[in-house]
Amino acid sequence: MLTNPILAIDGYKVSHREQYPQGTTRVYSNFTPRSDRFFASPLPDGKLVFFGLQGFLQWFMVDLFNQQFFAQPEEQVVGEYKTLMDSYIGQDRVCVEHIRALHRLGYLPLHIKGLDEGSKVQMKVPVLTITNTVEEFFWLVNYLETVISAELWKASTNATIAHHYRKICQQWAAKTCDDVAHLDFQCHDFSFRGLSGMHDVAQSGTGHLLSFKGTDNIPSVLYAQRYYPTAADYFVAGSIPATEHSVMCMGEQATEIETFRRLIEDLYPNGLVSIVSDTWDYWQVLTQFTRELHDKIMVRDGRVVFRPDSGDPVAILCGTGDDSDRSEQRSAEEKGSVEVLWEIFGGTVNSKGYKVLDPHVGLIYGDSITLERAQEILRRLEAKGFASSNVVFGVGSFTYQYHTRDTFGFAMKATYGEVNGVGRTIFKQPKTDSGLKQSARGLLRVIRDGEGEYQLLDNQDWQQERQGELKTRFLDGKLYHQDSLEQIRQRLSCA
Repeated sequence: MLTNPILAIDGYKVSHREQYPQGTTRVYSNFTPRSDRFFASPLPDGKLVFFGLQGFLQWFMVDLFNQQFFAQPEEQVVGEYKTLMDSYIGQDRVCVEHIRALHRLGYLPLHIKGLDEGSKVQMKVPVLTITNTVEEFFWLVNYLETVISAELWKASTNATIAHHYRKICQQWAAKTCDDVAHLDFQCHDFSFRGLSGMHDVAQSGTGHLLSFKGTDNIPSVLYAQRYYPTAADYFVAGSIPATEHSVMCMGEQATEIETFRRLIEDLYPNGLVSIVSDTWDYWQVLTQFTRELHDKIMVRDGRVVFRPDSGDPVAILCGTGDDSDRSEQRSAEEKGSVEVLWEIFGGTVNSKGYKVLDPHVGLIYGDSITLERAQEILRRLEAKGFASSNVVFGVGSFTYQYHTRDTFGFAMKATYGEVNGVGRTIFKQPKTDSGLKQSARGLLRVIRDGEGEYQLLDNQDWQQERQGELKTRFLDGKLYHQDSLEQIRQRLSCA
């Protein structure tokens, strides 16, 4: 774990201070999602859910810098910097006096403005701007580009993906369900083991929690509580008792049904319990074990959730047959899990005419779920006459890790600077580019248009720049305009 945050940089950043024109006193940059061309959703809207800035500012810009840079002895932090640069770039090739000056200043002389987290932002609209507040430290603005990008792109990307799962579930709930009570828990975060370390797990997993309250990612719950605190009794997230394959295997195949019996009678005689059911023969569990355990399941005050964990999710849940075929001669595989459980346990038909499984049983599928598969599963359930609330999705790293910074084209670019006290509007416009990398120009302001959508205005003066939707979030080492998780969830739900 990197302990000295002044070293959280790309190597080429150490040379940029001296490369700026002599007399440079200000750099002004922005962080912007430029394109969603690599993001596919059944319900595209061309927007990003902005999230993650407050957590990053607190843990890195405040806590880490205060504890591991400003609070440490000057010679220690400067010496660490010099030792590394002497071996990395060359003996005495990199000056260290600017690092010493920053340490003596005692805080990060930066002004960071950001949009409200949980806001939905059109492409090419900046989510934050950053500039220096002390002329001497102009170099610090883009020095931090790399860490800002690394910390923010994924939190926002995963918050956006989770929001699209929510949109899909809401769409089908509106068509097939009497209420939406199930929505907060219809997508459950299973991604922990497939992400890139503990910090990634906690930070990006909190993005899921903007749209859902079901997760097995406990670090994300702790992250949300620490960096987006709410009232002590506010419910952040939860889960239920659940088995894994080692548990089922240890019970042995020949006595697998006894493992089920022990789980639902002895260990969890009431409440919710999820049992992985494909350790050996999933269809035997669903068609035979359920019948033998039927009475035991039906007298429980709670729900037994069966979890298939292999195969094609769409086929396992909805069947391999024709959705319009209602013949009894079809196999369990042709009918699919939802229909099989309906035949054994029954349920009710809601006011919209869709079947809802008896509340004593349920299904969760947590392997290789994607936005497209979730959409197809719920579409097929509707075609078969079942409400969308009959299934829960375990959303894992197959969803949350298969994306990059390019999914929404995130980039941090300078658009304004001052040299010898004179402002310069700066921009990039590569002739060899398609237009994607063309930057905004000058000082920036984000406003809401007549329809409430964010809109970028560039080439602003300082008075105009101080207005608009970008609010001060960090100024000279302190945080401003902080939000709770509850506020961010509410903002997104209304977006």
